[in-house]
Amino acid sequence: MSQLFKRFSSTVTIKPTPSKTHLHGFLPSSLFPTGYILTGVHAGVKKTTALDVGVILSTSERPTSAAACFTRNAFKAAPVLVSDEILTANGGRARGIVVNSGCANAVTGQQGLKNAWAMVRATDALLPSRSDKPEHETLVMSTGVIGQNLPIDKILDGISTKASTSLGTDFAAWERAAKAFMTTDTFPKLRARKFTIGGVEYHMAGMDKGAGMIHPDMGPASTSFAPKTLHATLLGCILTDAPVSPRSLQSALTYAVERSFNSISVDGDMSTNDTIIALANGAAAGNQVKEIDEETDNESYEVFKTELTTFAADLAKLVVRDGEGATKFVTVTVKEANSFADAHSIASRISTSALVKTALYGEDANWGRILAATGSVPLAPLPSTSTPAVIDPTTVSVTFIPSDGSTPLPVLVNGEPEIVDEVRAKAILSEEEFDIEVRLGMGDKEATYWTCDFSYVSFFRS
Repeated sequence: MSQLFKRFSSTVTIKPTPSKTHLHGFLPSSLFPTGYILTGVHAGVKKTTALDVGVILSTSERPTSAAACFTRNAFKAAPVLVSDEILTANGGRARGIVVNSGCANAVTGQQGLKNAWAMVRATDALLPSRSDKPEHETLVMSTGVIGQNLPIDKILDGISTKASTSLGTDFAAWERAAKAFMTTDTFPKLRARKFTIGGVEYHMAGMDKGAGMIHPDMGPASTSFAPKTLHATLLGCILTDAPVSPRSLQSALTYAVERSFNSISVDGDMSTNDTIIALANGAAAGNQVKEIDEETDNESYEVFKTELTTFAADLAKLVVRDGEGATKFVTVTVKEANSFADAHSIASRISTSALVKTALYGEDANWGRILAATGSVPLAPLPSTSTPAVIDPTTVSVTFIPSDGSTPLPVLVNGEPEIVDEVRAKAILSEEEFDIEVRLGMGDKEATYWTCDFSYVSFFRS
């Protein structure tokens, strides 16, 4: 394949992928949540010296709430099954996260499960002692090659010896943990911010990984695959020092993931390992502040849910920007749908269309491909009838929107094609970032997807 790529690249001009150095930089310690210690170490999973095991521990005196969304793939990896079991058994409480990169521990049978549990026990041993702690308090994640067993002895030594002596709270510690997630990623994906609820300042930080096999479809613990469009390896965690009840943390995370990590696409494939974990340890609240709960304090819950959703979207977009071989970052928004689900399905179809994605690489304003993808999605029935809704072609509009704030370029208005300024269209699509907007003219709901193009590099890496 490498020789074929060399012969191919000698006859075709391949655009370089954009620089990504600006997407990662120093973050002040004041942005990170309190009550967490973490690190990343090289345990020997990877053949290089790259960091490949990460450990995150909550040290808060308050109970730490935990929530997760896992892949709906039928072939769930061992760490997914183990984390699901722990979350369910503990009623949404956990204080630790351990992750390895370089080996997915997926389709590894009983040995894979034993190895995942061994990682849990080793990390549990690092947690501060509590009299009321459950049997297991660590959630586990793995990413890398499928079908191979973990070098478990190396990983356990990495946790008990190397990680235990390098845990920290500063930016370097957070960066080490973020690097331990990486596989084909070109930069560590790490973000942090402050937010306020009820006059109290809280913090939120998160990290994720992913560059290929990206189009996730994740749901809460103990959910299984539901027939949908094709979906994605993506791992991530979001940590906050706000006090949130377990049920409300799960509810907020499920809502946020649907509008962030479940709304990105690089190549349209579904992983066996996709996992997003959230921890809320309440360390910034003091003992007098009650846990935020959607039933007892809906106003505070809605503020938290919004903060979590926007933060999750920021993390998710980093994955698309790091898409393997990608040269474009494109926001696809479908508006005026009957439901969020309909808008989301159409945006997904557009974002995964190989014809659309190759046109984006070719900087070709071939909006007919966008329209064809739009019209191929079956819509849900209206609430008042069992008959599926049908798109009216005479109410659909398509617009290309430049990222610099200049005038948008409509190419289809209410089913009628516009006389397109080809030079202007080329100028918009030659940019690294722009939007595609589709208006259905059916209702008032909308959804957004973030996607990238298919380049020659994408093809030869697949």
